[in-house]
Amino acid sequence: MARSGTLILNAAARLLLPLQLLFSLFLLLRGHDEPGGGFIAGLVAAAAFALYLFAFGRRPLNRMLAVSPRDLVAMGLLLGVGSTLPAWWVGEPFFTAQWWTIPIIDFKASTVLIFDIGVYLVVVGSVLTAITALVKTDQHDDER
Repeated sequence: MARSGTLILNAAARLLLPLQLLFSLFLLLRGHDEPGGGFIAGLVAAAAFALYLFAFGRRPLNRMLAVSPRDLVAMGLLLGVGSTLPAWWVGEPFFTAQWWTIPIIDFKASTVLIFDIGVYLVVVGSVLTAITALVKTDQHDDER
């Protein structure tokens, strides 16, 4: 995939990436108490990275991420499964939510939030894996 080279897309990608990532973080943290959560937050983050990919190409995106999208999927699955363990450790049924208060910042952390973070990483990783695979396919077709 050749870079678009348009000044407007490049400027928009640079400006919108931090805003979209901040909004996805808001959706992620809001979702364990209200509507929202890991899935929609992951889609917003993946859209931010996709915009950056379309503006600058695959190599700059890979340098910015510094981790493979497939590794994000694996980390998300690990967090999702790991979020079930605290309930078992205290002798409660599978997927029973556990809550802890972080006293310094008065933040209520929970296994629900850990699960949402896992879903977030799985969604971001799988969407980016699909998009970068399509970009690679497009580059191979251009070389022929």
